[in-house]
Formats: sequence, C-alpha cells, structure tokens
Amino acid sequence: MSVPSRPLYEQVILDHNKHPRNFRAIEGAGRLAEGSNPLCGDHFTFYFKMDGTTILDAAFEGAGCAISKASASIMTTVLQGKTREEAACCCSRFQAMLASDPSSPIDEGALGTLAVFAGVRHYPVRSKCALLPWRALQAALEEQPPASLASEAGGP
Repeated sequence: MSVPSRPLYEQVILDHNKHPRNFRAIEGAGRLAEGSNPLCGDHFTFYFKMDGTTILDAAFEGAGCAISKASASIMTTVLQGKTREEAACCCSRFQAMLASDPSSPIDEGALGTLAVFAGVRHYPVRSKCALLPWRALQAALEEQPPASLASEAGGP
C-alpha cells in the first residue's frame, strides 16, 4: 500500500464530526432517506426540503463514525441551493474521487470542500463510510423508499 498523500482525518473532517452542521430534523421535509451500514453501526436519517428541483434545506440525524458523520455534515452544507441535477453531479464527482486510484491527482477545483476526503481513497472500508450519505441522497432524489439503502451497506 502506498503512503497516503493526504491524511485520513483532515482537520475539516474532525471539525465536522465534532460540530456537525445541519444536525437536525426538518419539519415538512419533502424527501427522506435512511442510510445504514450494519458492519460498523452507522445509521443516519436524511431530510431534504425541495422547491421543485432545488434543494432548499438538507439535514440529518443519527450516529456514526467520524468519516460518515463528517461526510453527512459537509454534504448537507454543499447541497443547499443546488438543483437536483447539480446535486447528482456533486454525488457523481464524489463517488468517482473515492473510487479513483489513491495515487492519482484529484480535481480540487471541481470537488471544492469534498476534496478533504481524498485520503479516504487509501482505505476502501472507510470509503463506504464516506459514501453512506451520498447513497442516501441518491435514494432521496430518485424517491426510493428509505429501506432501499440497507441492502447496499456492504457494497462500494
């Protein structure tokens, strides 16, 4: 295994874990999704309030490891004000970055704050933790039932 060029736990990740943003329920949320990983015990409920195709508000509740909680916190801040298509694009870029070769460079300009998770690429099991909120987002945008994510918990 190569030496990570970025640490697994960057300061931004630690800060979002200790002080998660948007950690609350949203009354009247139009979209709801659950994400869980029974292998490590992560379980979150995500709330999305939309106006047509625009995400007006995004929030979450639950418990999980530092990586999954920080990913949920950062995701909810990044998504606010984005259209469904923009959110799907963010999701695709994030997933592609985590699936990429750890030694390959990343496009920090396109990823923005999400680039802090680049070090997670060196740890495939931890990548699943970072992806958990984003899979819930996909389910919410596709209006899948909340239980649909439980079967994906072990997949990349």
